[in-house]
Amino acid sequence: MYDILIIGGGPAGMTAALYALRAGKTVLLLEKNAFGGQIAYSPKVENFPGTASMSGSDFADRLFSQVINLGAEFDIAAAICVEDLGTHKAVRTDDSAVHQARSVIIAAGAKHRHLGAPGELELAGKGICYCAVCDGDFYRGKKVAMVGGGNTALQEAIFLSDICEQVTVIQNLDFFTGEERLARALQGRRNVSCVFGAKVSSIHGGDGGLSHIVVGRETSGEELRIPVDGLFVAIGLEPENRPFAGVARLNGYGYIDADEACLTGTPGVFAAGDCRSKAVRQLTTAVADGTVAALAALSYLA
Repeated sequence: MYDILIIGGGPAGMTAALYALRAGKTVLLLEKNAFGGQIAYSPKVENFPGTASMSGSDFADRLFSQVINLGAEFDIAAAICVEDLGTHKAVRTDDSAVHQARSVIIAAGAKHRHLGAPGELELAGKGICYCAVCDGDFYRGKKVAMVGGGNTALQEAIFLSDICEQVTVIQNLDFFTGEERLARALQGRRNVSCVFGAKVSSIHGGDGGLSHIVVGRETSGEELRIPVDGLFVAIGLEPENRPFAGVARLNGYGYIDADEACLTGTPGVFAAGDCRSKAVRQLTTAVADGTVAALAALSYLA
């Protein structure tokens, strides 16, 4: 029986573990993929207070080492169900294990959102990628496109422009939504072109891989055929909270409706990070949520 079981090994989950462990509690961290969450794929983080610049993977590695050194236990498994048994909770995982804990913090994060364009599923992994840091090197010296206009898309497009022959950035709005500094840096690159007010309408393959995409402008009806070797998608995230619907109320978008105190409707169950309904999803807000959720769990246990 653990004092606190934390679902998700991203910044929110690991920060919650840090505070719980420092309070002398036993902690089990469950993570279905790799510890660090989405921030681990960010090539450069420059908006974390007190640190001018760092890679997301370095941050994740340091935080993981910190909580392990404090005594956290961890398991690589996906939580598929959380049961409220009154005095404690039972968390079932996809490897048929059942873990018991007095309290649970859900910090499951979110997954990459897909375009939904014809050809996307068929060519996923055959030219379509959702992480430039992971897969960008496969397209060194080639022509690629990036879909998205937020900070992640801008950062990844800058990264790709350093190694690719040509980068075409496609944004459905008439402007970028990411930081102005990043937008200026990107648009100043000679091998970068931007297509605004447009969406990818179809994706086409040839010779076992991606050959070109068709981009349409809704206002004018114009269509552009863009030959590319690789297509990178960074249009946001969506939560994977269905396993927790029995203990946490979900909003219409699938996010957990927990308040600023990270409380769900179930005593002893808390939510933190990108899986929670909130206006801002940043590294700083994730670690803040982890802190708040851990302190709330400690108060509950007391």
